[in-house]
Amino acid sequence: MKTIKLTKEDFSKKITDLDKNSNDWTYLGDKPALIDFYADWCSPCRMLAPILEELAEEYKDEIYIYKVDTEENKELTSIFNIRGIPTMIFSPVNNAPQMVQGALPRNELKRLIDEILLNSN
Repeated sequence: MKTIKLTKEDFSKKITDLDKNSNDWTYLGDKPALIDFYADWCSPCRMLAPILEELAEEYKDEIYIYKVDTEENKELTSIFNIRGIPTMIFSPVNNAPQMVQGALPRNELKRLIDEILLNSN
């Protein structure tokens, strides 16, 4: 499995319905998700991309890893008040999402996936 690119329309179908629940996060997925807000011109984002691909394969049966291009999805970027990239949203199935900024090392991403996404179901 690879990371999955999202548009605003995809986001509203797979993550949370932004038109219906703009102030209330109700996760629509069947597995926890990590959502990476990135841009192709961003060096830290480019460094993070292969790590997320590896983690998408490693955790393929347990979580989804989505990517939102901030240049192509300015409305989503605005909705979530993304001011710096990379920014990631960790969305457990039944708990509130958590936002993390910066290009984190692989071991830290694994720790956050294990703590936030896999221990919160």
